[in-house]
Amino acid sequence: MANIKSAIKRVKTTQAATERNIAQKNAMRTAIKAAETAKENNAENVEELVNKAISLVDKASNKNLLHKNKASRLKSKLAK
Repeated sequence: MANIKSAIKRVKTTQAATERNIAQKNAMRTAIKAAETAKENNAENVEELVNKAISLVDKASNKNLLHKNKASRLKSKLAK
């Protein structure tokens, strides 16, 4: 563990940001899986789930949690 006050603060803020990023990625993955499952089962709310998943993918891409090409690939896969 760091001894300097500013270094201690950086460790705390980095941990908080990491937890936030992981939570956002997990929510995105869950939404993608829900949309894919709904497509397979021909559910009524497929369009709503796909739009939500695409929105979460865009947000993750804008925050550099995903590479832009991977985001584009995921969105294309969902749109099919």
